[in-house]
Amino acid sequence: MLEAIEKLLILQDRDRKLAQVRGELGQLEPQRQAFTARTVAAQDALEKAKLRVKHLESDRKKLELEVDAKKQLIERYSLQQFETRKNDEYRALAHEIETCKEAIVKIEDQELDIMEQIETTEKQIAAATQALTDTTELAEDQIADLNQREENLKKELADLEANRSELAAAVDENERARYERLFKAKGGNVVVGVHHGVCGGCHMRLPPQLLVHCQAEQEIITCPNCGRILYYTRDMDMVVAD
Repeated sequence: MLEAIEKLLILQDRDRKLAQVRGELGQLEPQRQAFTARTVAAQDALEKAKLRVKHLESDRKKLELEVDAKKQLIERYSLQQFETRKNDEYRALAHEIETCKEAIVKIEDQELDIMEQIETTEKQIAAATQALTDTTELAEDQIADLNQREENLKKELADLEANRSELAAAVDENERARYERLFKAKGGNVVVGVHHGVCGGCHMRLPPQLLVHCQAEQEIITCPNCGRILYYTRDMDMVVAD
């Protein structure tokens, strides 16, 4: 294999590794945000449950006040009954008293319903509190791991970049420029082998004469279809597949 090809393959391998590390680094922040979002969601669920209890308690107190008001009316009507001497007024007051008592029963039923809702919501608060604790602990552990992973990847990236500079310096300037243009345009598959007479990059059939030049390993050969740099090794089948 041409020495220039060997150097380009090594450089390509290093660039692929750099792309992988940079990709992993780019994924860390979204992962951190996802764990943070889970904690925020758990906190929000807890706050909503607490707020619901507050509203229910407020509604229950309003009903208690309504009951007290109805009881005060009953006391007033009863006193008026005691003081009146007219049968019509007495019966009218008795009707008002009965109406108040019926209203109190309905209000107390509403109170019972609200108290049941409060009990259910308080259980939800307990569950939400535990969920928040668990979610927060998990998020903190995972974010700590991600932070450590980020630190390690940044160190690895710095080492790779330094090594990449050394490898790039060892490649002919013109060939490096062509390689880098291709790498930017086509990604990490720039220096490719020839298999069954086709380009390992675009998979298009190559002219027989070009295959001969490639196998001769006298110069750098590029694919006439995609422009990728071609190379041949003895373990590659040069025979065109049927």
